[in-house]
Amino acid sequence: MKKIFIFMIAITCLSCSEKKTETDNFNYNVEKFADLGILRYQVKGWENLTSNQQKLIFCLNEAALQGRDILFDQNNKYNLAIRRTLEAIYSNYQGDKSTSDYKAFEVYLKRVWFSNGIHHHYGEEKFLPEFSQSFFIDAVKSLEPSLVPTRQNQSVDTFLQEIIPVIFDPNLYAKKVNQDHSVDVIQTSANNYYGEGVTQQEVESFYAAKKDPNDKTPVPYGLNSRLVKENGQLVEKTYKIGGLYSPAIEKIVYWLEEAAKYAENKQQESVIHLLIDYYRTGDLKKYDEYSIAWVKDTNSMVDFVNGFTETYGDALGIKASWEALVNFKDPEATAVSELISKNAQWFEDHSPIAPQFKKEKVKGVIAKVITASILGGDCYPATPIGINLPNSNWIRKDYGSKSVTITNITEAYDKAAAGSGFNEEFVCCEYEKDLMEKFGAQTDNLHTDLHECLGHGSGQLLPDVDPDALKIYGATIEEARADLFGLYYIADAKMLELGLLNDKEAYKAEYYKYMMNGLMTQLSRIDLGKDIEESHMRNRALIARWVYEHGQAENVVELIKKNNKTYVQINNYEKMRSLIGNLLAEIQRIKSEGDFEGAKEIVEKYAVKIDPELHQEIKERYEKLNIAPYKGFVNPVYNAVKYADGNIKEIEISYTEGYAEQMMRYSKDYSHLPTYND
Repeated sequence: MKKIFIFMIAITCLSCSEKKTETDNFNYNVEKFADLGILRYQVKGWENLTSNQQKLIFCLNEAALQGRDILFDQNNKYNLAIRRTLEAIYSNYQGDKSTSDYKAFEVYLKRVWFSNGIHHHYGEEKFLPEFSQSFFIDAVKSLEPSLVPTRQNQSVDTFLQEIIPVIFDPNLYAKKVNQDHSVDVIQTSANNYYGEGVTQQEVESFYAAKKDPNDKTPVPYGLNSRLVKENGQLVEKTYKIGGLYSPAIEKIVYWLEEAAKYAENKQQESVIHLLIDYYRTGDLKKYDEYSIAWVKDTNSMVDFVNGFTETYGDALGIKASWEALVNFKDPEATAVSELISKNAQWFEDHSPIAPQFKKEKVKGVIAKVITASILGGDCYPATPIGINLPNSNWIRKDYGSKSVTITNITEAYDKAAAGSGFNEEFVCCEYEKDLMEKFGAQTDNLHTDLHECLGHGSGQLLPDVDPDALKIYGATIEEARADLFGLYYIADAKMLELGLLNDKEAYKAEYYKYMMNGLMTQLSRIDLGKDIEESHMRNRALIARWVYEHGQAENVVELIKKNNKTYVQINNYEKMRSLIGNLLAEIQRIKSEGDFEGAKEIVEKYAVKIDPELHQEIKERYEKLNIAPYKGFVNPVYNAVKYADGNIKEIEISYTEGYAEQMMRYSKDYSHLPTYND
């Protein structure tokens, strides 16, 4: 679980905004609805790639789009039925489109597209439509029966009886991922990783029985399968060709085979073929072979992620969602990341954690800055700005990892956020505003690099500690560990020595933004009365609240009131760094020892509950800015111009496709799974 996302409105660097380029007229903002903003990103540097590299990217892009239906089905078993029903109405509706019901219908459909289903992509709760049931029933019944995605031999009326509660009942499938430790998190989560009747205890026992405590190279058991009951027995339905999701996986493999024809070198070709073998067999040992080969591929300009990768969508952190990202290296910007990775051992040796938790020798930390060419699966439309993979602890220890920062995505966030009024509303003082204008963009990117490149790759588990020992708290603890590592070192003199920062005060911009976000502004994303659910948000709340509480005796950080508005004020940045070091040491201990009770105590105390009065205030202030709390993207369109013999001549890129236009095209061109995959 190694992703970092944009969680608050981007801070635009004033000095950068004053510089004009030929791309300043590019329209980054597409549209806004509900709490979502749709943006575009540019694929800068495309023209500098060779023809062969462009063809390779085109094929990998196609492979990245073919698995779209998989994620919808993984998020909930009714998602494909709902999406296809809504799309049929959207394409065929003959009624009055100016009514409030129809306008609400369009917003709901756009939200379903954005979240890859009926649950909020970030908050995890089911969002409800604002159109009436009667509107929906009439709209469905107005369709040709063949357009309604009924089950075999199911009438439209029976279909409606089944699907209406799924859409309209707030208590049915209420949360996609439930992390409430007091309940069975498997039976109360609405995702589709487990079959009906499977319990949390059964899942934990099933996978515990598979693990050999003496195995130093364990596969990620359960990563690529659904666990179901057949005749009272637990059975894994593996995602592979000939298995679950086969129609989509066959298309992915076809385009991977095409991509292999344009591989830049033998190592990259081997990576692609190992991934194909894994998709064909579902063998997790083959997946580990692929992961090792992928880490070793350090010379290719083009790179990609494609497969069942991250486990945020499973409360127990076992099952992986399907995702894809295709990219190529930004050589100039990568120099900074490479400088960090070359000094990885120094950072490990000087970490404030206990010696027994440190790696004696850091291996293979490969860092680079990349340009995304396409986003797919669980990276689309909302995408991380940084990724560190693979997730296997032993592969990371023995072979290393790759860490990437996605430069054209961060640029799009910054450009779209310019002039939002966010700083004026939430930053307490002119000193902090000045810091953030001068250094905010720089320190934001540096913290991402430190988080991904070093944070996730630092430290080690003690011998015989189960990587899944922290269970529902594992993702929060891991993200806190990486964030703390980045926060601790961004204030270190090493940043100046390496030339990563040029002002000893610069780190304060990141410290202030982080505390403001963790204590206050991220609350704008959460519905009133709700707890913090998502692991990254919990991580930031944990860090900010722990530092706030433990610094009270010396008034390190305080919440102040100005004109009846709450602001964060940091009174001692140096002491704050010391507290961050102390918390990093404790979080690493919890991780290294597999201390479930320690993880539970610190997460439940600092990362979950919300002060209702502060929550109400932040929501009201944020809404006045008319800023979408969440952002996502439309992809560029790639058109392959071909010769008469069918071979690709060149690849053209366009940026004119709209959000609904793209989603409808994707549903037409990349919809390979049956509606029901029970």
